[in-house]
Amino acid sequence: MELQTVRFGTIPIQEDKVISFPKGILGFTWNKNYILLPHGENSPFLWLQSAEDGDLAFVVMSPTYVKTDYTIDIEQDVLDELGTDQTEDLEILCIVSIPQGKPEDMTINLLGPIIINARSRCAVQVITDTGKYSHRYPVLAGKNAG
Repeated sequence: MELQTVRFGTIPIQEDKVISFPKGILGFTWNKNYILLPHGENSPFLWLQSAEDGDLAFVVMSPTYVKTDYTIDIEQDVLDELGTDQTEDLEILCIVSIPQGKPEDMTINLLGPIIINARSRCAVQVITDTGKYSHRYPVLAGKNAG
């Protein structure tokens, strides 16, 4: 299967690489399937490209790149939804917002991480309620900050 995208042109979609979000991503619940694409060699950024809508893609990255002590408690119902009890199977990514023309002001949403079961390719976005994270944490100013 191939998908025509705005950012990457026509890309092949391999079924075994598709990440399924049964509930979608907050604000985009109608898109259920995505693929991860590298941003560039040695870049911490990835693209979470919709496999259904070539116009929809999110910049994502590991939250530990900007906040080395980033941790979240994953509730049992989330683990059940992801089909695992093995936290080592999980990958956590967060959506990055980059204001047009001001990449130095980019922020990362630490409040709403995406949790992916790397084995089953099932994913959910959760909202953490610890009160210690922001949905607009500065990427550059926050790099490796506590």
